[in-house]
Parts: sequence; structure tokens; C-alpha cells
Amino acid sequence: MSLVFPHTFVPWFRSVAPYIHAYHGKTFVVALVGEAIAAGKLNAFVQDLAILQAMGIKLVLVHGFRPQVNEQLAAKGHVSRFSHGQRITDGVALDCAQEAAGQLRFEIEAAFSQGLPNTPMANATVRVLSGNFLTARPVGIVDGIDFMHSGVVRHVDAATMRRAIDGGALVLLSPFGFSPTGEAFNLMMEDVATATAIALQADKLLFVTEVSGIRENLEDPESEIDTELALVDARRLMEKLPEPNKPGNAAFYLRHCVRACEGGVERSHILPFAVDGAILQEVFTHDGIGTMVVDEKLESVHEAGPDDVASILALIEPFERDGTLVKRGRTEIERDIGNYTVIEHDGVIFGCAALYPYPEAHTGEMAALTVSGHVQGQGDGERLLKRIEQRARSMGLESIFVLTTRTMHWFIKRGFQQVDPDWLPEARKRKYNWDRRSQVLVKKLASSVDRS
Repeated sequence: MSLVFPHTFVPWFRSVAPYIHAYHGKTFVVALVGEAIAAGKLNAFVQDLAILQAMGIKLVLVHGFRPQVNEQLAAKGHVSRFSHGQRITDGVALDCAQEAAGQLRFEIEAAFSQGLPNTPMANATVRVLSGNFLTARPVGIVDGIDFMHSGVVRHVDAATMRRAIDGGALVLLSPFGFSPTGEAFNLMMEDVATATAIALQADKLLFVTEVSGIRENLEDPESEIDTELALVDARRLMEKLPEPNKPGNAAFYLRHCVRACEGGVERSHILPFAVDGAILQEVFTHDGIGTMVVDEKLESVHEAGPDDVASILALIEPFERDGTLVKRGRTEIERDIGNYTVIEHDGVIFGCAALYPYPEAHTGEMAALTVSGHVQGQGDGERLLKRIEQRARSMGLESIFVLTTRTMHWFIKRGFQQVDPDWLPEARKRKYNWDRRSQVLVKKLASSVDRS
């Protein structure tokens, strides 16, 4: 039996609760490359999908099979041929593709049927449903090359697929489609996944791939992964990344992420199958593990409203309990909600700060500056400070001040200077708690002229 440590498990489990609530009833299309299955990752991956479904997420799984088809072709002494990023499917390749798809579908269904005690699949009931959901058309002849039995998605039967996932089934799609005459076409897994996500207007499209994501520095393969790309930035990167039509590289997957977002899919992701639990980390943590493409940045800093009161209370409560912040009740926060600025990511509030102006003294107090312990060190505090400074300038204030007992050095590094409590505006001085002995720190605000 594994050991559970409440001091780490309980805070962690509570930290993922906002994502569980947010994604319940949402639709995810998950695309798994055949390389992941060849690398022995199928069982762990299936266990993670079963967890997602248990949390109320509706799933469509699209599997790839490039290495499996290549292996079948090699066994028959046949050469794999590609052009324009797609397999040229002659009769032999079509037979190999059908054999590989049948074998993989069998393996995937078997993996979802597991239920051994003391495993993540214990008590899981995942019903896998497959069918002829895809209509395809031939690629045809491109630049003089006949792609024969290779095709592209023409139509997705989204209505039938929606009824299946609404009924609790997991829909499994192989990269095959059929023409109205019954002819079979070998499709690209990425095309199938993207077309399906668009047809369903899925909430997420997740590519679980050979690549880790999009690097922040395209010239440095060891640089950090860019965890969030606005659609406009992703389009710009498309022009810089090499070989966007070559399967298995970052540009190839980014191209499909962009297409999905342009088609109405809210978020598209590129994840590495080499990292155990990558899909869980991507879905249930603040920054995820791969690259997410969104129509616009999900992180925003904005003024708070009445609906944010409960989130602010939950955010500041641990810091009130340990004495970092002065306790504020719900009534006080509801009364002063217009003074608050919050920072949120994907609908979850991770930071807040309040500005209380003292116009007669040309200054204002920044209070309750808080960033969730799960995301500290990522610049959210600086973003909140910058917004508070902007609000103060718009009010014509010349400075802002804070009272703190524990975070003095953080503020000093950002331009604050310590002053005597007697410096405080008279109205604030009357409320100063001499027993708490908070340090008073002031920052002079640059005027619009100074900043130009």
C-alpha cells in the first residue's frame, strides 16, 4: 500500500478542484500518436483517460499508426513512401494500414477493459464505441504525385458522435474514412482529430506526441517550453518553424492546433507522451506541461466584480490564518470589491490586490496583495502591482504605500522605500495597529510624462 501524506496530498487535491469543476461535462478530443503505443505507453495513457472520464469529461480518442504501418510494410518488403507530409497509400499500404488499425483498436479496447484491483482502472467502467463516423475523399494527384488510397476528411458525423459521448461512451476513431461508394481511405490522424474537434466544437484538442511542445527560443532546443501561445503568435511562429508538413515535428502539430482554434476549438495542446501522466499535468495544473494554443491569452488581470468575492476569500484565507495578512470578512470585501484587482487564468483566480485611495494626501494604499502558493514565482505579483500602479495614476495619485510584516524585501526590490508610520495619511494613521507594528513602505509613481 502506498503512503499518503495529508500535508501534501490534501492541499494538492484541493488545488485541482477548480479544474475538476471547470471541465465537468466538457468535450475533449485526444489524439495519440502511434509512436506512443509502440513505446509501451498505452496502458498508463488509458488509465489517465479513464480518470478524466470519471471526472465527467466527454472523450473522443483518435489513434495514429504510422510506425505500425511502416513495420507491416517492412515485413512485406515494401517501401514506405511519403510526399507533402502524407503517406502515398497504394494497395499494399492500404492492406497494411487496415491490419495495423484493427490490431491497435483491439489493444486499445482491451486496455480500457482492465479492472485489476489496486490499479487506476479498478472500478472503472469505460465503454468504447467505434464506427463509421467519417466520410472521406481522395487526396488525388498533387504536383504530379498520385496519392491513390490516401484521403482527407470530408465530413464528420458529429450528431451521432455527440449522442454517444453524451451517453457516457468513449468514442474511438482510427484514421480511416469511407466514401459514399464504400471505398476506404487512409487518413492522417492529425487531420481526423482536428476535423473531429471542429465538428464537435470541442473544448480541448490534445495531441499527445513525440515532441515536448514549442520552445520559447526556437534556436535553442534546450530552452523552456512556451506553455501558452495566443493564436496570433502561433500563426507568426508557423512562418519561422521548419517543415510544417513533416509529421513528427513541432511545426506539423502547431499547424493543426492553429487550424483547430480557427475552427472554433477553444484550446489546442501539444504534449509529450514521454512524460508519464502528461495529459493529467496539462489538464489539472496551472501552467501545464506542453504548449497550449488559444484564440487569446487565458491569463488576464482585471478589476474584480461581485462574482469574485468567494474566490478572493478563499485565496487570502490561508495568508490571514498564518498572520501574513490582516483578516477581512466577507462583508468588508463585498463592500470594497470595486477596489480589488484580480489575476485569473482559464477562469480560476490566482491573485488579488486592493487599492484604497486617499486623494487628499495624493496617495493610496495597496492592500491584500496575494498570489496563490501554487503559482508563486511566475510574475503574477508584479503584474498585479503594475495594474495597481496604473489605477493609482489614473486617479491622479502620486504614490502608493503598503503595510507589511513579512514581505518587506519583496517591495523594496520593486522600488518601495521604508518610511515612519507618521508618514501615513491622517485617516489611515488612525487605523494603524501599533501592536502589529507593520512596516510602512512607499513607492513614488512616475508621471505619464516621466514614462513617455
